Amino acid sequence: MNMQIFNPIYLLTGILSILLFTSSCQKDDPIVYEVNPQDILSPTAGKIKEKSPEQFVAVLHANLFGTPISVNDQVEVERLLRSTGDKRLTWELIVSSYMNDPNVQLPDNLIIQQDLDGFIVETYSRFYFRPPSQIELEWWRNYLTNNPNVSTELVYLAFATSDEYFFY
Repeated sequence: MNMQIFNPIYLLTGILSILLFTSSCQKDDPIVYEVNPQDILSPTAGKIKEKSPEQFVAVLHANLFGTPISVNDQVEVERLLRSTGDKRLTWELIVSSYMNDPNVQLPDNLIIQQDLDGFIVETYSRFYFRPPSQIELEWWRNYLTNNPNVSTELVYLAFATSDEYFFY
């Protein structure tokens, strides 16, 4: 019986088991990264008030034509808004009719190829009164680079009919 306890195979197996058991029970120290806490908000977090029809028409006209809207034109557009049930569709029709006006001030389509970042930043400033975030800038870069047929008119139409444009 004593011979079995001191058998080299049993002895080696026992020692290896003890070594494995003691070495596997050690916990690693947690890694702590020193990062400053940041509140992350979307760029539109402060825009909670919806523009009134008068504000929307006045701001849209100023953004697209560079001049304030005349009183007669504003009254006509407000009358149109009151006469329809689907306000969103009416807004899109108004924006579309403004875009078809020959007096609208659109940048040349070559600006997208010549100064893409400048065009994106200027468009955000014009319509949203803020600079684009890094992800927005990168998205527009990729989109306009991969879709060369997109004109400045389509970009302006997208900005003017976006949800963020309806709020201030």
